[in-house]
Amino acid sequence: MATRNLPGLLKTLNPFRYPSRARAFNSLVSEHTTKWMQDMSKKSPMELINEVPPIKVEGRIVACEGASNPALGHPIEFICLDLETPAVCKYCGLRYVQDHHHH
Repeated sequence: MATRNLPGLLKTLNPFRYPSRARAFNSLVSEHTTKWMQDMSKKSPMELINEVPPIKVEGRIVACEGASNPALGHPIEFICLDLETPAVCKYCGLRYVQDHHHH
């Protein structure tokens, strides 16, 4: 049933059919981005994620999902921890390091 409505939806979203809608949307996004970039009192997402210390993990491989709730996370990223430097998840930026504890 939803697939029958898809052609109509695609026509509505077509920027060549309704260029004024596309310009309005692009303008809105541009204004929001400009406003966000001007507020230097807030930290950027990159700065916030860099404040999280590397997560120590037993074993050589870690599976990062970004969040404990799958609806809020990202696709599973399997990360190898063979290097001495922390490995970074390409989706969320969390850093992982192998915990070399001695028994």
